Parts: sequence; C-alpha cells; structure tokens
Amino acid sequence: MPSIFSYQSAEVDWCESNFVRSAVIAEYYNTISNVSFFLLSPALLYLNRQYCQKKAVPLYFVSGLLILVGLFSMYFHMTLSYVGQLLDELSILWTLAVAYSFWYPQAYFPKCIKTRRHFFWLTGITTVISTLMSFVKPTLNAYALNCIAFHLLYLTWKELKKCNDKRVHRMAAVMVMWWVLAITSWISDRWLCWLWQAINFPYFHSFWHVLIALSLLYCCPLVIYFDVSYEMPSFKPKLEYWPSDSWPVVVPYVTLEEPHKQC
Repeated sequence: MPSIFSYQSAEVDWCESNFVRSAVIAEYYNTISNVSFFLLSPALLYLNRQYCQKKAVPLYFVSGLLILVGLFSMYFHMTLSYVGQLLDELSILWTLAVAYSFWYPQAYFPKCIKTRRHFFWLTGITTVISTLMSFVKPTLNAYALNCIAFHLLYLTWKELKKCNDKRVHRMAAVMVMWWVLAITSWISDRWLCWLWQAINFPYFHSFWHVLIALSLLYCCPLVIYFDVSYEMPSFKPKLEYWPSDSWPVVVPYVTLEEPHKQC
C-alpha cells in the first residue's frame, strides 16, 4: 500500500498529463497557476488598507488563509498525493469557514443564534464535522465545496436588492462573470477531459485557479462593502477602482468616508 505522502496516491487526477514538463512536478501548469493566490492576498490587503486600519483581523486572517490555499494547491498538483489533496480541499473549507465567521451578516443568523460569538461556535463545530466527513469520500469534497458558491450567490442577490449603488451592482456582475468562467473551466476539465486531451489542450484546471482568484478579487471588496454597512454604521462604504475609473480593466476596493458627525 503506497504512503499517503507518495506521488499519485490521491484519489483525484486532473486532465493535465503528468510529469510532461518536469520530472518532479506532476501537473506543471496546474501547479504554477496557483501563483495567482500569492498575488491576490497582498492586493486585497493593500487596496483595502483603510478597512484594515479600522477592522484588521478579518481581512488579514482571510488573506493569510488564501496564501495557504495557494501553497497547498501547489503541493497537491505537484505531487498528486493523498495528503496534498486533503490539504488543498481542507484549506479551502477553513478559509470559507473563517470568512463566514467574520463576515456573515447578523441579519441572516439562525433564530437560535443571538451573537457573533455564538455564530463563531456554530461555524467552528460545523467545520470540524465537515473536516472529519471529508475523509469518508475525498472524491466528493471538491463538488461539495463548489456548492457553497450557490449560497454566496444567493446572499449577494439578497443584498443587491437592498442596494442602489450602480458600482456595487457592476462589481457583483463582474464577480459572477469570473465565477461562471471559473466553474465552467473546472467542470470542463473534470468531465470533458477526453475532448481536451484529443486536441492536446488539457489545461482548463489551471484556468480555474486564475479565474477563481479573479472572482475573489471582486468578491472580497463586495463582502467588505456590505460588512461596513452592517457592522460599522458610523462609516459609509464607497467603492473605488484601481488604477482609475477611466481604465477599461479595473480592480475594485472599498474606502470609508469620514464618520458622520454626531448631533
């Protein structure tokens, strides 16, 4: 029986041919495409630095975990090991759990949950149980994680119904566009591998890494915008674009207007 750390001991093998470009990297392009996560985290921290000055822990925590997602994904695709697969998937699970713990609006808490502290406990217990269940059938983990996106889209839709800022609606539309392209790439690599190998282009999972990072680049400022609206009522969130509004391709970030003067 091979070691759980051994090369190609994982239950999942993506479409890209193994050890073609390197003798030590199983899936070369699936590995190096995770660099996008190393660029994502510092970009989020730098652009949203005004939010971090007022509420540092959530974004620093999530940004750090996103770097771990990139590292563990690189390790998995480099080795295709069982341990690598679980580290890759569980790092995503715990990043989502932390993001939910910090940013899930209290307006949507279950009726039995009265405080953010109680919600932390609920999220933590649920995540621990999910972590243990992930060992039962690892091949299903990725599908379960992707299903969480539908809940996030539902929450976004509910918040947009209450928001009249056209910039926020535009940012949400671009986020969804990147996510649709990302999930299409993921599904294509998983289910149409025979086609991409036939035309010698089995690289759609590497596209998934880049496209989902781009989606998160829009998703995180959107979440921050709503978090300020809910949790920091003395500030008004304002959506800005880097490098400037006039550029055809921009990166959104959130600034905080000065606190409202008290009577």
